[in-house]
Amino acid sequence: MRSRLPRFRFPVADASLSASFQQLAWSNLIAQSAEQISLAAAPLVAVFTLGATARDTGLLQTAQTLPFLLLSIPLGVVADRRSRRMLMAVSESVRALAMASVLLLVLSHGLTLPLLAVLGFLGATGTVAYSVAAPALVPALVTRDALPAANGRIELARSVAYSAGPAMGGLLVGWIGAGWAYGCAAALSALAAALLAGLREPPRVVGAARHFMAELREGARFVIGDELLRPMLATAVFFNIGFFTLQAVYVPYAVHRLGLSASAIGVTLGAYGVGMVCGALAAPSVARRVAFGRTLIIGPFCGLAASLTMVATLAVPSFWLAAASFFLLGAGPILWTVGSTTLRQAITPANMMGRVSALNSTATYGARPLGALLGAAVSARFGMDACLVVAALGFVAQAWIIVMSPVARLARIPDDAAVLSS
Repeated sequence: MRSRLPRFRFPVADASLSASFQQLAWSNLIAQSAEQISLAAAPLVAVFTLGATARDTGLLQTAQTLPFLLLSIPLGVVADRRSRRMLMAVSESVRALAMASVLLLVLSHGLTLPLLAVLGFLGATGTVAYSVAAPALVPALVTRDALPAANGRIELARSVAYSAGPAMGGLLVGWIGAGWAYGCAAALSALAAALLAGLREPPRVVGAARHFMAELREGARFVIGDELLRPMLATAVFFNIGFFTLQAVYVPYAVHRLGLSASAIGVTLGAYGVGMVCGALAAPSVARRVAFGRTLIIGPFCGLAASLTMVATLAVPSFWLAAASFFLLGAGPILWTVGSTTLRQAITPANMMGRVSALNSTATYGARPLGALLGAAVSARFGMDACLVVAALGFVAQAWIIVMSPVARLARIPDDAAVLSS
């Protein structure tokens, strides 16, 4: 008999969440803030300080996202074999050291684009560790019924960071210089690592270590063979390709086509986080009125609307259109992020959680350097304007995939099989 669960709810706060989870949520907020400040500062430093072109910023974006493609699976296997808390703490410490190194290079006038790319690569390891270990750790810290609330809290923290981080990064670069923006990011990462080091992770039974490829194949078969996980993975891949094709050229496009300053660019990027916060706050009302599967198609269609809005700036160069585009990219997809994470956690065996999270990160976040490389290649051959159109095509593909899949017909969170609406 298939169990029938209550209709999906999307709370962003819940007093019943454990103290250990609260500590994880705070560390997540701080780590995400560090990441967003450094990610916003990198292309601004590249363009305004090092004279980078659109091709250069595309390659820089590739370096900062390549760890998702190369490290997600190894770190996912580690997350299933070792302490997830320690994995995140060590990786966040690596990010702190990388950001502190950028500060020292700026102060000594020794920063170059290759060094900025290498240190950005190292800094992204903290983000990769979070992306594979945190979703695997959350079910150990809260009950199954509290998963939507817990994931909502994690995503609300991420939304705040995405809202404040890019704007803060742009303002810090404009006010106190690039080096000290990275210094702030390093300090935040060090604080996040300290919080993680003090988190109490419940003990768990870890199976005997097997050959790496055998464990990987087991996780891959599970994801590819599941009718719900498979289309969610494909949707996320095309979303990230489209998003990072756009991101690869946005800063030089905003400078040379839209005529924006560093601070104004930071504000438009910050609109992404503002949209995420607004989406999180509106989500409980949406969830009361919309079936679970329908909430999962809102994000992809908001992404499509965002890409078309950015394409409109080709005809009408506008700060407001650019900001609206990033706002839409944040407002809708947060429903997708929390819903898809909750769905994976609900139907994935506990001893495979790290590998499934890693495979998801490899495919989705690994699409980011592919999108960034695509942006660099298209801009070099056809110009920045063409990148906006190519990005929009990626968003068309992801919207089509999810609306045609059984995920869109889910009435509620399934237990071990799809619960489809009539």
